[in-house]
Amino acid sequence: MSRELGPVDHGRLLEALGIEARVLGEVAHEASPDSPVPTAPGWTLGELLRHVGSIYRLALGWMTEGRRPVHWQRGPLPGEPVAGYFDAGREALLAELSAHDPAARASTWWPADPTYGFWRRRMLHETLIHRYDAERAADVEHATVPDDLAADGVDEVLTLYFDQKLATMGLAGTRHGTVGIRTGGHSWIARAGPDETSAWRCSAEEAAAADELVEAEASRVYLWLWGRAAPTAVTVTGGHDLAAQVWALLRLATR
Repeated sequence: MSRELGPVDHGRLLEALGIEARVLGEVAHEASPDSPVPTAPGWTLGELLRHVGSIYRLALGWMTEGRRPVHWQRGPLPGEPVAGYFDAGREALLAELSAHDPAARASTWWPADPTYGFWRRRMLHETLIHRYDAERAADVEHATVPDDLAADGVDEVLTLYFDQKLATMGLAGTRHGTVGIRTGGHSWIARAGPDETSAWRCSAEEAAAADELVEAEASRVYLWLWGRAAPTAVTVTGGHDLAAQVWALLRLATR
């Protein structure tokens, strides 16, 4: 039986990964690789595609080598188009994930979930957020982020990046306090201070009792937490300083 750490089951995650990766590739194929990426300043669309292709190969190495790989193909070979490099990485990743039960053990960088299911989820959200970036760079109408995937992405960025990665990076907040996040029928609390960053799932009532409360439709909260939406994209009650701290800390954790 597959492990389900978030709101979405692993079959849906794998299916969505295939769709999002295909859309990302199609958008990038149709626009100039020199197009700047407004949501990732300093990057071009070609660099974005190279980055995702490299991440696919890094994840594949984690799974096949049983540890973080030391060497992997980080960019196209001489004469290889970046689109072809991305496509090859996508196909190899999907083949590996499809070949294993999501509950099967796999090396990961999150101690709470050493399974293939971790990589289904992580690669979906890596792809989905960069699909959004690519659409901004190509100046095309962006596809919606489905509510279930957005809620799952909120859960992942809070429980994985805010709760786990900030601590491993040695980063914390400057002000003590809690922020409740409510969207898509799910609720979380993010707590920060000079000696702590943690996040966990909670009831709607517990989230409302936090020092500040962030609410909006799931896609808006998702994009806000990933720094792809303006501060005004969500509704904040009880103040703004603590919510801004959560937003800023996640900029450091997800960059």
